[in-house]
Amino acid sequence: MDRNRGSAPAPGEARGRHKWAAWAAPVAAVVLGLGLAIFTGCGSEREAPRPGPEPGLVTEAAAAEETASAARADPRGAPSAGAAAAAAAPALRPGDPARGRELATQFECGRCHDGLDVPPVAMEKHCFHCHQDILADKFKGASTTAIAKWKPHIAYARDVPSLLGAGRRYDPAWIERFLLSPYDLRPLLRPTMPRLALDAQQARDLAAYVTRERLATVPEEPSLAGADLARGRKLIEDKGCGACHSFTGVAALPEAPPQLEDEHYAFEERAPVALAPDLRNARDQLSVRTVYEWIANPKGIKEDTPMPKTELEPDEIRDLAAYVLQAPLEAVPPKPIPARLPVLERRVSYQEVSERVLGMTCRHCHSDPDIARGDGGAGNTGGFGFKPRGLNLKDYESTLAGALDDHGERRSIFAPLSDGTPRLLGALLARQAEEAGQVNPEIRGMPLGLPALPPEDIQIVESWIAQGRPR
Repeated sequence: MDRNRGSAPAPGEARGRHKWAAWAAPVAAVVLGLGLAIFTGCGSEREAPRPGPEPGLVTEAAAAEETASAARADPRGAPSAGAAAAAAAPALRPGDPARGRELATQFECGRCHDGLDVPPVAMEKHCFHCHQDILADKFKGASTTAIAKWKPHIAYARDVPSLLGAGRRYDPAWIERFLLSPYDLRPLLRPTMPRLALDAQQARDLAAYVTRERLATVPEEPSLAGADLARGRKLIEDKGCGACHSFTGVAALPEAPPQLEDEHYAFEERAPVALAPDLRNARDQLSVRTVYEWIANPKGIKEDTPMPKTELEPDEIRDLAAYVLQAPLEAVPPKPIPARLPVLERRVSYQEVSERVLGMTCRHCHSDPDIARGDGGAGNTGGFGFKPRGLNLKDYESTLAGALDDHGERRSIFAPLSDGTPRLLGALLARQAEEAGQVNPEIRGMPLGLPALPPEDIQIVESWIAQGRPR
């Protein structure tokens, strides 16, 4: 069989409802993990004013996708020509904070992020609060056996930056670019900001909402004149900044952050490292004044930051700020797209696909509502601006039943894309391309807001599809 062709329908495909399968997942494991976002909102149940396309497997609203594609920034934050053109588009109105708040509600930012003036989200809808309680053995309403089963599946999605003080920290123009073209800001935080169905005007309105409390008259920026970059570099080394931060593009720091693979890593030890951004991005996000104030007293800007205050003299703060903002940076090549592995000759069963892929990641957004108090995740019952698509990957029959299209009809997730690639496979490959800065306008990469699957796991899925999707 041609590797890019969909296989013949498997028995039971496109059926309606099926008996629930015994796959356990945490109550809150209904949604993607997000990286830094620059907006927030509550998990409102009211009708969203402008629902977006289904994430990944069913395509709609191409206009919003084209707008976002035109504004892509490179993976290191420097705007591309398309991003510059989008930012200068005369059709865009000035940002509207009130509309931005409505959009923050529509896109349910509060399901992951704390820190802005919005009502709290119920525990069953909040991705990270629930995971934090489960991993800390504080979760109520489930057996010890069930909790032990959940933990390995959610350990990667328990740390998320709050947005407290975001308006004081970030440049609104950078917020717009980032929302349209998210990239990895925190190397040791697995979840990243997902690529949502936002257009350029929506991004501008959200940026206006987040920065609504910025001073009308911005104070004069501190001067970096006379700064000693060599001394700034030595201070970064002597103060141990590399224990938490990476700094891509400069000579390697002598101290490196620890790896955070253990799901039982203490939060107080894990959070400062997981949430520490790559300092390369500071010059795109922050003003000179913000960097000064942050180095001098981090909690004075964001009181819940895990970053400690370091006692420094004014000239030391200047030199550190200058190194962060002005140190020459080497270009970082785009992440390569992994080579696609050949279809396996051995038999691949649904059980193997479920254990390796669907049950490890996909069911967090495509799960059974019965195990999440009525919420089956953004890819099933809807959320984060996406319409309900009814794609439930809880078991074999439900997976073959497919998803709802714009007319409410069931559509196979194995139907071919324009190049013949089955949609499920195409979504997994598209996520690899997104990490390399290449967006496929036909389909959204999956898993949304999480690292691409390794080639070996994609090989398992492709082989199963090529073999006719055997049970």
